[in-house]
Amino acid sequence: MIDTIKLMLGRNMFLVNNLGLFQKERQNASRGYFTLVQNPTKTELKNGIYKPRLTITNRFNYSGRQEATLSIEFSASKLLYGNNFDELKDENFQHVAELLHIKLKEMGVSIFWELLINAPVSAIHYSKNIPLTDGTTPYHYIKKISEGNYKLSLQTDKANYRNNGQLFKLHVNSWELAFYDKLNELNLARISEKNSIENDNAIQLDLFKDKTMRKPFEVLRMEARLNTRAKIKQVLQEIGRTDELTFKSLFNSQISQAVLLHFLDTIEKARPVLLDYKPKQSTSLLPDIIVNNPSLSPKKQIMLYGLKQAMDMYGMRELRIMLGKKENREWYRLVEESKQIVLPKTQDTFRTIRNHLTSFEPLKLLDFQDEMINNDKYN
Repeated sequence: MIDTIKLMLGRNMFLVNNLGLFQKERQNASRGYFTLVQNPTKTELKNGIYKPRLTITNRFNYSGRQEATLSIEFSASKLLYGNNFDELKDENFQHVAELLHIKLKEMGVSIFWELLINAPVSAIHYSKNIPLTDGTTPYHYIKKISEGNYKLSLQTDKANYRNNGQLFKLHVNSWELAFYDKLNELNLARISEKNSIENDNAIQLDLFKDKTMRKPFEVLRMEARLNTRAKIKQVLQEIGRTDELTFKSLFNSQISQAVLLHFLDTIEKARPVLLDYKPKQSTSLLPDIIVNNPSLSPKKQIMLYGLKQAMDMYGMRELRIMLGKKENREWYRLVEESKQIVLPKTQDTFRTIRNHLTSFEPLKLLDFQDEMINNDKYN
């Protein structure tokens, strides 16, 4: 569903009743603006008090008059549940909006109800917590995801966590796609939030405290972070939606599901079939390619055999970087051909992820309470 959402209100949409609650973050007199912020403190978060992050930017417009804008950034699930393991449903919108309205008043900001629920969205993070109770770990899936053939223009970020956890992130300025070990992210935040990829983890540090699991329980988190209105609109068009870019309209499980499936399709398309084929013996690979793909020329069969060996040794991205940019067309043509190859018993790498995105049942920690007994991983 939705995790983080950022609302952007113009000067006629809000009223600041107590400017003293804000702190000046930066000022640039030559450019005619200053920025005021109000964020939840660590003490508040540790005491279970969650607040949105507020930023007031005061600029001079072309006529020389000051215009203030207010950005409201918050995790909807942390606002409602005090954590973002438990996931929301569409019917939670009213409650989330009411809590946000109350918190804003406490923070010295008044907004008419209709303006709030129809506030323009400037960024939104759609996410899914995927419980793993079959003995697999997030590392298993993240490693597979990281092996895809992604454009070199996309920045990738891999950070090894303790207990063999891992983060993989594709990033450009307008969007990010992140997969990470949710439990290890929480453990990392317990040590220091400086290395955490989430904000305001302090509110949920006591989760799983003094509890262990009788059965395997891991959580793989997927987040599609759309960081500009232009990107939100583009992705909505790609999934066949024409919704308004407002708080109420985008708080929608069908949109969230479609966006995440859209990005999973991108991940799957970047992963050639060859990567998932594991021959019983090393000498079986070439015969399997030849027998199952008789229409391919011997040259192509040998090329695909060599590509498989190089993929396994270096990974797609490192291999692409090693080859350089001189033969872009040949590289992409070979990769496309590798996606069409037929091989016996190729495993469905992302079946578990797709099944959870297809069913899209909200994760509720209470449903896994039996699994969270006597497991020292969370101590």
